[in-house]
Amino acid sequence: MNRTILLAGALLALAACGGKHDADAAKADATRADAPAPPAPRQKTVFDDQLKAIDKAKGVEQQLQQEKEKHDRDIEAQENGDG
Repeated sequence: MNRTILLAGALLALAACGGKHDADAAKADATRADAPAPPAPRQKTVFDDQLKAIDKAKGVEQQLQQEKEKHDRDIEAQENGDG
């Protein structure tokens, strides 16, 4: 008896996770055919300050990398007698 109830519950759970119906699929295809909607404006979160700091750090890292490459080129030029 318990096995039957367990099996029926499992089958119902699997049936609930079934694929889309034809109406849902047609609606999804129509939505994809339209132009993509612009992204919704981002809502302010508690992590905004940290995200801004990370973005700023990435910008500084990029700038430092460019300066390092310039210094490396200058050193290479001096070693080759170009400078």
